[in-house]
Amino acid sequence: MSLPQITDRETWLKARRELLVAEKEHTRARDALNTRRRELPMVEVTEPYRFTGADGEVSLADLFGGHRQLTVNHVMFDPDWDEMCPSCSAGIREWTPGVREHLRSRDTEQVFVSRAPYEKLAAWKERQGWTIPWYSSYGSSFNADFGVTVDVSGPTMSFNYRDDPTWEGAEGTSEMPGFSAFLRVDDRIFHTYSSYARAAEWFGGSYAYLDLTALGRQEDWEEPKGRADSVRAGIPVFD
Repeated sequence: MSLPQITDRETWLKARRELLVAEKEHTRARDALNTRRRELPMVEVTEPYRFTGADGEVSLADLFGGHRQLTVNHVMFDPDWDEMCPSCSAGIREWTPGVREHLRSRDTEQVFVSRAPYEKLAAWKERQGWTIPWYSSYGSSFNADFGVTVDVSGPTMSFNYRDDPTWEGAEGTSEMPGFSAFLRVDDRIFHTYSSYARAAEWFGGSYAYLDLTALGRQEDWEEPKGRADSVRAGIPVFD
């Protein structure tokens, strides 16, 4: 294992203060990026999407729960799968009802949506002991329209606003992780934002903690090399 340099306290403080300058620059850059995100134009949603949840069939408008904003976590669960994506499952384990409560205090509802039939979602939810607000988009084009069910049959697939090579030998469609945000104005619904791949990592708290530690996330792509063995060897990495 390649450990950090060992030094005295004063030398550490000097290096830490230098890093703080860069951290403050990053914070201001993030604030500016968030402003650009809020300034994005929006697109009206007119497709009559239908979802199935614990209380039966509902519309996209129903998912808002009376709030002005809606956030959707796109969870990878293909209709043919018997188990959901393990990475998505790990992220959901970090979710707490307090997150949803806080969002609601800002007039924002939060739900999770997967393409598998609701019977599979309900069975998995019970098996895990989850209380998440989880809906099935089975039978609708919702997942494809919002970029999380993608065609992997050709030489490239369209994902995360770009064309990437498909996995060797892949056929048909594949489920991908993502996030979408919507705004309701009177009786109209608008799509304001979607993000995919590594953008979804912010919805679990563990990476935020691990990024502040000496060993980091313990991924193969992290620098410096040799700091820790990967605990996720063989899992595809998206950027």
